[in-house]
Amino acid sequence: MTTLAPAPGQLTLGALAPVDGFHPAVATWFRRRFPEGPTAPQRDGWPRIAAGADTLIAAPTGSGKTLAAFLVCIDRLYRAFEAGEQIDGIARVAYVSPLRALAVDIAENLQRPLREIADVAAELGLRAPGIRVAVRTGDTPSAERARMARKPPSFVVTTPESLYLLVTSASGRAALHTVDTVIVDEIHAVARDKRGSHLALTLERLEGLCDTRPQRVGLSATQRPIDTLARLLVGDRPQPAIVDAGHQRDLDLRLELPDGELEAVASAEQISDVLDRIAAHVREHRTTLVFVNTRRLAERFAHQLGERLGDDVVAAHHGSLSKDRRYRVETRLRAGDLKALVATASLELGIDIGPVELVCQIGSPRSIATFLQRVGRSNHSRAGVPKGRLYPLTRDELVECTALLGAVMAGRLDAVQLPRPPMDILAQQVVAEVSAQEWRTEDLYQLVRRAAPYTGLTREQFDEVIELVARGVQTGRGIRGRYVHHDAVNGEARERRGARLAALTSGGAIPEVGDYRVVAEPDDTFIGTVNEDWAVESLPGDIFLLGTHSWQIRRIEAGTVRVRDAGDA
Repeated sequence: MTTLAPAPGQLTLGALAPVDGFHPAVATWFRRRFPEGPTAPQRDGWPRIAAGADTLIAAPTGSGKTLAAFLVCIDRLYRAFEAGEQIDGIARVAYVSPLRALAVDIAENLQRPLREIADVAAELGLRAPGIRVAVRTGDTPSAERARMARKPPSFVVTTPESLYLLVTSASGRAALHTVDTVIVDEIHAVARDKRGSHLALTLERLEGLCDTRPQRVGLSATQRPIDTLARLLVGDRPQPAIVDAGHQRDLDLRLELPDGELEAVASAEQISDVLDRIAAHVREHRTTLVFVNTRRLAERFAHQLGERLGDDVVAAHHGSLSKDRRYRVETRLRAGDLKALVATASLELGIDIGPVELVCQIGSPRSIATFLQRVGRSNHSRAGVPKGRLYPLTRDELVECTALLGAVMAGRLDAVQLPRPPMDILAQQVVAEVSAQEWRTEDLYQLVRRAAPYTGLTREQFDEVIELVARGVQTGRGIRGRYVHHDAVNGEARERRGARLAALTSGGAIPEVGDYRVVAEPDDTFIGTVNEDWAVESLPGDIFLLGTHSWQIRRIEAGTVRVRDAGDA
């Protein structure tokens, strides 16, 4: 572990009084809110973050990692305000979450500590700065985006894809140039695929436009080897300070099998038995979270559990639902109105999703880290013991689940391997950055090589990507994709017409799918989306489930399925 001494005047933590170094309002609030004192990742992470060092905190779910990062940032804002610096209207912290639901949750959970700390400050006779938090994701309304551009919040809560859009757009770049801290939560969730490579390049682009290099803080609950994630966080720079509190904690886990011998495919009777068992568990607990691996299963099992428990206490949650419907489900879950929620990966990361006491996993999660993340949603607190039940449905899944539980008990984790440097992501980011400003190709090459996945990129490979986006691709309708003007003689690159529009409308590494919007008549309420193949093969009059509710198809148009409420059909 890297040990760093705090800079003069920065936060110092003693063994007897670990929060004395904070601003009085922040320290007093923490003592009242957490009389038992800081957790290990907070105690060990605070001095390193406060010293300005890039830091990676690895600790189990529910151990206070996010607060460890946020509290130092809040303390800095209070101290800056006390010193007479302007706080309002200046973006200081960018928090990046891999899930939109997590980003919204963090924004809501930040508001309460900020309000309470401000109240403590007033009680102590101190002035509190106007610290604002705003969320910028694909769900953010255009009016809110414009408001953020006009008056940036202190904390910008966003996703990797939306951060890319911010560092590409003129308004986003103008708002983010003052950022001094970047927090990347659940960094392991993007490390294995192109999203991690995409985010690494976006972080380098953000650093390039900032007045001073932002400090990077990474948070992760399930990762090995930790050095790989550290490299993804900081790129080719010196290794960050690593606070490794381990990933193991007390767990209440059990494997449950349906009646009868498991075969290659589960029978209807076995699935019914599994659902009966889960329904029995649900009745014994305040709230149960049921994880499945596909959106189709989420709808199906939510409907079948609703038949056993009552439709008003069971709901489904997945990425095909509209923002409003997802938000209503999440709100009901936090309020304790739901007995069971059937979800996909949309709720598996570090979201504070309310009083969940049990997690049931139907089928193999196919990953140790995924299983630990999902089980960690139950009893999500410092002293809570996560409780999970695993239900394999086939012989192959039984083998996987048995090995999975053995690995968890032995303290093993999936090995994280960064993907080979994806050239399509590089081409996308090159177009985006050149559309934002002119570049010398040598300087742009050096920027790209600072990102961890591209440290080994050769100049020849880089030049090939430049030539591709400069010359375009020959198609049956002529040349397409000529977004960069490359001056090979002077070694310069600048945008062509349409480059920024292409970058803003085609960004990200999440695969595009041909989804159809589902719109309810007569008021054209957006319900969610369905797969293109399913929509094309469906017929008017068909009844289907979306959001655990029945809808009847009225007609199918280009990109839209028009439906009406089917009641109990």
